[in-house]
Amino acid sequence: MSAPGSVDVTRKVRFCAAHRYHRQDWTPEKNREVFGACNNPYGHGHNYELEVTIRGSVDPLTGMVINLRRIDEILREKIVSRFDHRHINEEVEGFRDNIPTTENLAVYIWNLIEPEFSKEEVELSRVRLREDSFLYAEYRGESS
Repeated sequence: MSAPGSVDVTRKVRFCAAHRYHRQDWTPEKNREVFGACNNPYGHGHNYELEVTIRGSVDPLTGMVINLRRIDEILREKIVSRFDHRHINEEVEGFRDNIPTTENLAVYIWNLIEPEFSKEEVELSRVRLREDSFLYAEYRGESS
């Protein structure tokens, strides 16, 4: 059997985190008007699901694009340890003045993990962050 040119592999991880949508330069009224319940002063939480898609050639010796253990290590080190059971605005670098929307988080996560997958000689193809069963953001990098 000949190896295919390029294959996408997707891995999913979960983490629980809280956040608040808020702009310091806006009045409390403007924040409530724009962000509604997401502006709760104490934040609110989600059970996030992150899907990471890696693209690469299948190694003829292992039959894998990348060892799943390596994907798990990267996601555990770069994502789960950073976000799980944290208040994103207060505890995650870069979000004191950056609103932790699902969209912003997807781009931030991409930037955290893309260099790690490049070292593994595979391409990060997609990051999909699901906030709940009704909302997700998908990011495919700057070139997409």
